[in-house]
Amino acid sequence: MSVSENKKEKDGGLYETVKVVVQALLLALIVRTFLFQPFNIPSGSMKDTLLIGDYLFVSKYSYGYSRYSFPFGLVPFSGRVWSAEPERGDVAVFKLPTDTSIDYIKRVIGLPGDTIQVREGVVYINGEAVKRERIDDYIETSASGAVRRVPRFRETLPNGVTYDTLDLTTRGQLDNTREYVVPEGHFFMMGDNRDNSVDSRVLSKVGYVPLENFMGRAEILFFSIGDGTPAWQIWTWPWTVRWDRIGKSL
Repeated sequence: MSVSENKKEKDGGLYETVKVVVQALLLALIVRTFLFQPFNIPSGSMKDTLLIGDYLFVSKYSYGYSRYSFPFGLVPFSGRVWSAEPERGDVAVFKLPTDTSIDYIKRVIGLPGDTIQVREGVVYINGEAVKRERIDDYIETSASGAVRRVPRFRETLPNGVTYDTLDLTTRGQLDNTREYVVPEGHFFMMGDNRDNSVDSRVLSKVGYVPLENFMGRAEILFFSIGDGTPAWQIWTWPWTVRWDRIGKSL
């Protein structure tokens, strides 16, 4: 084989490698933009539905697409295409209205036109109390081994969606609120960990979330690892991965 033939073969191999890499990146970008995007949970505001260290897939097509569906909001258009409104009870990822560089995940509680209020920890939608029943406590164990029991409640929304919430006290700062009227085209979002969630109850931080800001609906947990353990530390997985949470639907 001549030197020139050997060079052509190497160049051809490099070209094929680059082509495969580019195709893989384009496919990943298409999937991430239009189908599913992975997110991880950095805070405990959705306990115990979502825990710190959970990794989940969000369906990007559930509510249609806005400029926030694209990486870094690079596609400049307003509104949504193929739009579908979030349903009450959905766990959804959205861009924080006061800082769209930040992604938030909360539960949809109020729809456009609803009146929302919290009284002694009970959510009222259009003047009617959301059904709330005390169930078994949520048990937290700290790194030092200290055990804390947190009161847990099962809520059932008017459309039948049921989920669990945590509420340490009915006299917390956000357990008794003003009456909120959700504007048209907006939604009222709340975290399941009611005493430790900055959500639509705090108008200066989150407030009412425009439909345009929604990125997608949380669908399934594909990985979960204990608090403070980096996912890349594969050698710790046997005892740090929460195996029972993998595959959990949301």
